[in-house]
Amino acid sequence: MSTLLFERSLPRFAAARVVSSFGSGRGAGVGPLRLIERDAPALPAANWVHVDPILSGICGSDLATLDGRSSRYFEDIVSFPFVPGHEVVGTLTEDALGAEGAVLASGSRVVLQPVLGCAARGIEPMCPACKAGDVGNCGYIAFGHIRPGLQTGFCADTGGGWSTSGLVAHSSQLYAVPDTLSDADAVTVEPVACAVHAVLGAPIAEGDVVAVIGAGTLGLLVTAALSHLAGAGRCAGPTAVLVGARYAHQQRLARELGATEALPSDQLGRAVRRHSRSLSYGAASGVAATLSGGADVVFDCVGSPESIAQSLAMVRPRGTVALVGMPGKVTVDLAPLWHREVRLAGAYAYGTERSAALGADDGISTFALALDVASALQTGQLVSATYPLARFEDAVAHAGAAGRRGAVKIAFDIRKGPIR
Repeated sequence: MSTLLFERSLPRFAAARVVSSFGSGRGAGVGPLRLIERDAPALPAANWVHVDPILSGICGSDLATLDGRSSRYFEDIVSFPFVPGHEVVGTLTEDALGAEGAVLASGSRVVLQPVLGCAARGIEPMCPACKAGDVGNCGYIAFGHIRPGLQTGFCADTGGGWSTSGLVAHSSQLYAVPDTLSDADAVTVEPVACAVHAVLGAPIAEGDVVAVIGAGTLGLLVTAALSHLAGAGRCAGPTAVLVGARYAHQQRLARELGATEALPSDQLGRAVRRHSRSLSYGAASGVAATLSGGADVVFDCVGSPESIAQSLAMVRPRGTVALVGMPGKVTVDLAPLWHREVRLAGAYAYGTERSAALGADDGISTFALALDVASALQTGQLVSATYPLARFEDAVAHAGAAGRRGAVKIAFDIRKGPIR
């Protein structure tokens, strides 16, 4: 059985970092990732089941790891060697209980909620976050009867989606895929859930101006989630959703997914200024101009020093910047955050969403909402190409250069040999 395994190797990690400086994804061949033959992992405990992946996406966090640029913050909450792949649609090898309490038949399709929280780890009593249904904030991700790992795809005991031998998943991680969803739609459900969680966690009010920086997978899905949830009355509706996108195909997709305007990244500040009726000042030496007012909420879907600085320049005083893209160690001038009393908030993973608009006293699973968004907007359209595991170097390089090459999401097709 073919498996892509990521091992702890400082020399290979350093080599990948050097090569990736010439372009994200180019260091896969010299880094710690290698293709091996390996059997499926054993079931850790009761209520675990084997899942055979169909498609598994390549995420920005995967690229950061393969490029040797992931934050050292993660060192104590991953375990080696691990099989990457946390964006997964697959089939069950036996009957299993799903996260929503229904029995899922053997052979049925599921998507994986990859966070390895207290339920998966067999920890009782659960941490306060898991007890409240907020599994993304689990405090015990380095403990329990499996080794450390914030998610499937970063844990040595669970396997991951980048393998023909399959992975193991706890019943709390399994969500049934409706027949109306294609495999391509289903493999986007995990990043859609990240986008839904970010949107519902932001303090958006009716009539707000919202800006989205970046139009890769996350930026486009934040745009899609905001459009669908607002249209369905599940969150407040902004008066404008403005998206900064580097490439023409990203601008087109952003508009199709609900953006009011989608324009080149360097023009986003002007659009925010116009819609918020703000004045601007500064902009010396290439620094983004600061707006007197600005967007009420900015979703930073990049997480770079430049994008964070741009976010702080275009958000209004006492506005919110939501970091959806994964930042690492960055150098950013936080004077505007202090001076303008801006709220800088992370938006990670998923769990249970709660608001009066959602209409459920005990909240709604982020994944249930994500399945609805993926179905309504056919988010599988963002899957630009699929590769067999044997061509992992090509796949990772394509993912790293997706925007420049006119693509969005790249995935492994675990069932097929040739590229589609």
